[in-house]
Amino acid sequence: MSSSTSVYAQRRQRAAAQMQPGSIAIIPTAPERLRNRDSYFPYRHDSYFYYLTGFAEPHAVLLLDAGGHSTLFCQPKDLEREIWDGYRLGPAAATEVLGVDTAWPIGEIDTRLPTLLENREAVWYPFATHEGLALRIEGWLTKVRARARFGASCPQSQHDICAILDEMRLVKDGHEIALLRRAGAISARGHLRAMQRSARMLAAGDDAREYHLEAELLHEFRQQGAQFPAYSSIVAAGANACVLHYRAGDAPLRAGELVLIDAGCEFDSYAGDISRTFPADGRFGAAQRDLYDLVLASQQAAIDATQPGARFTDPHDATVRVLARGMLDFGLLDANRVGTVDDVIEQRAYFRFYMHRTSHWMGMDVHDCGSYNEPGEQGQVQERRDALSGEMVRQRPARILRPGMVLTIEPGIYVRAADDVPEAFHDIGIRIEDDALVTEQGHELLTRDVPVEADAIEDLMRQD
Repeated sequence: MSSSTSVYAQRRQRAAAQMQPGSIAIIPTAPERLRNRDSYFPYRHDSYFYYLTGFAEPHAVLLLDAGGHSTLFCQPKDLEREIWDGYRLGPAAATEVLGVDTAWPIGEIDTRLPTLLENREAVWYPFATHEGLALRIEGWLTKVRARARFGASCPQSQHDICAILDEMRLVKDGHEIALLRRAGAISARGHLRAMQRSARMLAAGDDAREYHLEAELLHEFRQQGAQFPAYSSIVAAGANACVLHYRAGDAPLRAGELVLIDAGCEFDSYAGDISRTFPADGRFGAAQRDLYDLVLASQQAAIDATQPGARFTDPHDATVRVLARGMLDFGLLDANRVGTVDDVIEQRAYFRFYMHRTSHWMGMDVHDCGSYNEPGEQGQVQERRDALSGEMVRQRPARILRPGMVLTIEPGIYVRAADDVPEAFHDIGIRIEDDALVTEQGHELLTRDVPVEADAIEDLMRQD
């Protein structure tokens, strides 16, 4: 068994050890998705399945019992289909290559599953993640029940395997951290290319568009070996930056306006996630720089709060306090109407200009799995009335940050044109995002190969 294969085998053993004796888990990979007619979207496996197998082919299902025995159902070898669709590992090679104990052709799953489910205490599978899976499991269990007169017993309970796997995936191992570092480095190179391309095109008087910068991102991701973008790249010029999930379009890049890019690659199934905001022509205006430095200061406050033993909400709280103070200082919020910084926070008056959270988990999925509440404190529920909606909100203690957790730090500010907002700030959208690994000593930023200080961005964009 190779060292990379042993990583997945170790994960399977850890997961199995957390299932009650006599139970079995069923974990399928993702289906292929039809794009149009007979053309499919590029295939991307299910993250839970891949986490336990390292196997990227479609049409596969992993079975794992509480004793640690693993069975893989996968596509059989088919030389004719391989001419059209590419190489298949096949069941015969799967035991050696993947380290699973048993492997069968996927076409035999409906025949073999009922027998494998007989006399089990419980069945585990990922709830609400695979359309039709629960119904299919019911069908297999129905066949088990039909054999009751022959002495077969049916599993008496069903459990969500995500409850186990989410906790495992939340704390990254060394193999995962290395891949996240690589994804972050590649993503940063894409941002560097896009920034410099913007400045070059405007200096040359070219017709520069958002899609030109998206092309630079995609080129660098693939050039460096990343398989996909981790998500649809956001390249937002001017006022488009005030649309949080704007996708790269054909809007022109204009001197004197900012460009917000939120983009990252996926490398060997692990994501990078970086946001940078920069002047399209390479030089910040005075008002732009004021707001940029404010967002950067709020990000630094959040980074400083990212420590082992802190709560997941601490970086967000640190960000909001800095942004609230700046909104008052720059006249985005009128102190005569909203009061002090504490009042702004209590009333959520900042929400008009900063409406998203500062962090989310990162990993195989760019918005990775894992509870945001501390498991050992689930019973400690507090109710409060939300200042904006008026609704009662039930809150549980936020997750305690531990070494190996990876989260984004991404504050922003989004100022749409309005009569009660200083005109110099109209239509400015800024977001600055980095990926942070929680360490024993504090944190490590995985994405700082692209500059973040305003002066450093301007210096980069002046370079040929």
